[in-house]
Amino acid sequence: MYNWSTDTQEISKDEIAYSIWKMEQLINFGLGNSKIKKQKLLQLMPSLDIDPAKKKYLSFLLWQKKQS
Repeated sequence: MYNWSTDTQEISKDEIAYSIWKMEQLINFGLGNSKIKKQKLLQLMPSLDIDPAKKKYLSFLLWQKKQS
């Protein structure tokens, strides 16, 4: 993943911070050819700093998948 505003080599030293940052980037700016793993999203959801409406919608989608 290319990012011009963040030193990815520096942030990748902290695995948890890097995972949160990467998930936020994927959600906010697009997936490209990547896919988000459901389990990883569920794990990181409480820590994500994203738009509240987007977070609520993602939670709704994850909950709908559980019901099916």
